[in-house]
Amino acid sequence: MRNFEIGIKSWGESSQEAVELFEKFDSGVFPAQPIERVFFHDVKTFLRDITPKRIDLLEELHRNGGISIRALAKLLNRSYKNVYDDVKLPEQAGLVEKDENGLYSVPWDEVSASFKLAA
Repeated sequence: MRNFEIGIKSWGESSQEAVELFEKFDSGVFPAQPIERVFFHDVKTFLRDITPKRIDLLEELHRNGGISIRALAKLLNRSYKNVYDDVKLPEQAGLVEKDENGLYSVPWDEVSASFKLAA
């Protein structure tokens, strides 16, 4: 089962985590399973980028995996351009994968998102 984690972290928290991860690698400590995740720097950015339409798109890609943007647009009853735009951002974040045939899918069984309400 593959899972993907979305969270909110400041630049400082992200940088500190990267330093700690590199230190573990240098000492020969590796995670038992790769952690696949992306962090947004604030809740407003998260809510702007992970919209309800993009969540619908991710669900449809998970159900129908290995699908072209044109076919996905038809399934969602949306314009090609809007679906294309909505696929590209999650693809850059690692939520959507594109195979060697140019077909898109969401291989994650679960995507979890969390954020703190107070600093």
